[in-house]
Amino acid sequence: MTFRHRLATLEDLPTIVAIYNTTIASREVTADTEPVSVESRLQWYHDHTPDKRPLWIIESESGETLGWMSYSNFYGRPAYSGTSEISIYIAEAARGQGVGRYCIEQAIAYAPQIKVHTLLGFIFGHNKPSLGLFAKFGFETWAHLPKVANLDGIERDLIILGKRVA
Repeated sequence: MTFRHRLATLEDLPTIVAIYNTTIASREVTADTEPVSVESRLQWYHDHTPDKRPLWIIESESGETLGWMSYSNFYGRPAYSGTSEISIYIAEAARGQGVGRYCIEQAIAYAPQIKVHTLLGFIFGHNKPSLGLFAKFGFETWAHLPKVANLDGIERDLIILGKRVA
């Protein structure tokens, strides 16, 4: 399958939120425990500027939305401007088809264009598929935060993976 990406528009936000909300029930991907609204994600959308922290829609050749990927600020201080967290969310029907692999390839390749030299992934310790995917691209464990999340009464670890890309 061949993929492509483009900058997300405000019109994409309902689809972005819908894909995000499909991951909440699994308790593997996000620390949100209830669905989020489009309105609650407006500021987040506007924080993703194309020149510094793009938000991409991932599509099939036919234009079907398969997921989204974003670069986000790490810690919000100027000295960290060369470091970005990447987030990848894939539509249920598109999981396991290489969309995540495509996203990481593109994130690494594009990072120097937005003056990013370090990429981070924040992944729950029990999310083995995502940990494995990032590891395939040379991301290493840079931090292990034990039992920092509580999902339905189960304490979960957060792993921060990192990779220098420039």
